[in-house]
Amino acid sequence: MLFLKVVGVASVDVKKLKDASLCTVEAVAYSPRKELLLIKGISDAKVDKILEAETKLVPLGFTSASQLHAQRQEIIQVTSGSRELDKVLEGGIETGSIAELYGGFRSGKTQLCHTLLSLASFHWIKVVVKEKKFTLSPKTVIVPRVISKLFGGLEIIN
Repeated sequence: MLFLKVVGVASVDVKKLKDASLCTVEAVAYSPRKELLLIKGISDAKVDKILEAETKLVPLGFTSASQLHAQRQEIIQVTSGSRELDKVLEGGIETGSIAELYGGFRSGKTQLCHTLLSLASFHWIKVVVKEKKFTLSPKTVIVPRVISKLFGGLEIIN
């Protein structure tokens, strides 16, 4: 909603939208005009201004099935290194997607990440890792920065 303020919508109006449970720009974009007019304190002119601002931020358009199919054709499935896990994942981890790993202590999350990093490097895929605890034990020699140098396309975001 901060983006609406940047495009010229008053912060009072943004607060009114939030109070009406429209907490994201997308929620405002997909709300019918009539619903926005029902919000107390939002006039017809303000609705026009809000809709004009959200149009700049959220491109509402139509994607045909053939365009969607072409986008899906570009996706590569990177193997996890395990045939059984690949069966569960229906082929592997897809590029362009976000994968979240969770599990108990010593369940293999870090090992799977390192395997995926090395396998992704064979496909020349850029990998972004966003993790607060993506470090190895201090007793080990390899750390994420070294892995980045070894495999190239790793980017670590803190």
